[in-house]
Amino acid sequence: MSGQGNGRDTEGLRCLVTGATGYIGGRLVPELLDAGFRVRCMARSPEKLRDHPWAGRAEIVRGDVTDPDSLDDALRDVDVAYYLVHGLRSGASFEEADRKAARTFAARAAEAGVGRIVYLGGLTPAEVPGRELSPHLRSRAEVGEIFLRAPVPATVLRAAVVIGSGSASFEMLRYLTERLPVMVTPSWVNTRVQPIAVRDVLRYLVGSARMPEDVNRSFDIGGPDVMTYERMMRRYAEVAGLPRRLILGVPMLTPRLSSLWIGLVTPVPPALARPLAESLRHEVVCREHDIVRHVPDPPGAPIGFDRALELALQRVRDAQVTTRWSSAAPSGAPSDPLPTDPDWAGGSLYTDRRALDVDASPQALWRVIEGIGGDNGWYSFPLAWAVRGWLDRLVGGVGLRRGRRDAARLRVGDSLDFWRVEEIEPGRMLRLRAEMRLPGLAWLEMHAEPGERGRSRYRQRALFHPRGLLGHVYWWSVSPFHAVVFGGMARNIARAAAKAGTTGPGDPEPVSESTPSARAR
Repeated sequence: MSGQGNGRDTEGLRCLVTGATGYIGGRLVPELLDAGFRVRCMARSPEKLRDHPWAGRAEIVRGDVTDPDSLDDALRDVDVAYYLVHGLRSGASFEEADRKAARTFAARAAEAGVGRIVYLGGLTPAEVPGRELSPHLRSRAEVGEIFLRAPVPATVLRAAVVIGSGSASFEMLRYLTERLPVMVTPSWVNTRVQPIAVRDVLRYLVGSARMPEDVNRSFDIGGPDVMTYERMMRRYAEVAGLPRRLILGVPMLTPRLSSLWIGLVTPVPPALARPLAESLRHEVVCREHDIVRHVPDPPGAPIGFDRALELALQRVRDAQVTTRWSSAAPSGAPSDPLPTDPDWAGGSLYTDRRALDVDASPQALWRVIEGIGGDNGWYSFPLAWAVRGWLDRLVGGVGLRRGRRDAARLRVGDSLDFWRVEEIEPGRMLRLRAEMRLPGLAWLEMHAEPGERGRSRYRQRALFHPRGLLGHVYWWSVSPFHAVVFGGMARNIARAAAKAGTTGPGDPEPVSESTPSARAR
């Protein structure tokens, strides 16, 4: 397959995609593969890419942009390096971390002989000084400048609001509009923005790999429509078939209050909602469309706002959301390995074990296990789970409302409410790692095993590794509720499986321990 526009052959070019576990990176990889490129993916946790449909077609390596030595193998023999890594932390340190990572990546790319760096950043207003931009938007602009000043030619794409199934901007717009027929909104809803469909973002990213070597510049990318955020909400309501929304502006809502309000109404947590809200304080409209000189627009492109909404909504309805804003683990998410028994050397480990014989086949039991969370809930004491989710959001956690990427299927790396899929053995075992705010690390395992006479056996294990005295206090303070929460979960999962595929009469009953145990090495 040959590239278009500059005479370079696509076949044989190797592209490195950083951030392949994220929303854009996870979608870019199959686009590059389909275009004929060889693709290498770099991830801090390569196992999170294992279950992607394209995993067998791409090379996957372990690497981290904050670890210079890990970049050498990732950048070796690479023609085009995609930098799709963004910090979403708060405080002064994240800007310095982004700055250092970009400089390191640019330097190592030059040493490795990389031909081009492609970076997706944020669209910034020309007339607003950098000091008045939000910290996150300012950092995106600075990272772009670092790459443009580096020895390796760079393409810096600058986009505003990205509309696609699963994007944070789309889900924020979707939930605000669907859940609030009457909205009290901050002043930034009257700011003009130029949204872009995710399909066009991916098209520009793929096309950027073929740019001539003398191109080293930024490009504004956007769709054909310029509108206020209020207009976007009204258009969403019309496209989605909702009644007309009443929108009332409240000027005193600061970005912080706006992020808390967004976090209350939508699945997007305040830590992510704040940079999104801050980026809308200033008008973000494309000042040029020079990208078309190197990546020509096909008929029907760029995609209009209404059509982008239609495509995203259809993907949601068809359960074909390939990546979500929550695909990448949040900053500060735990990464310690699951403690093993008996050679784990981490100190105290609390466990809660349950086991039940189930009047259903292992296949029926597995379908219930794999379908847990999201709209299906957690099969025990919904109020307790809801309260725990609210408490988590109050302290800046992700809460329960991230839901699921797919209603029936899970893969390693998927977010699942305030858990993340750490390991899955189809038909047998699901292991979840907690990403809620906890004074320690927590896991939940669910197993479907063959039983006697066509029945099955359900095993469940919750583990908690406390950190400090507070961690121990936390475990013992909640352990009295485990019989209700974990015991109820096991019984209700068994009942749901039996209802879906009954092989014998009667409800299953618990058959093993329900008391947590503590162990120290």
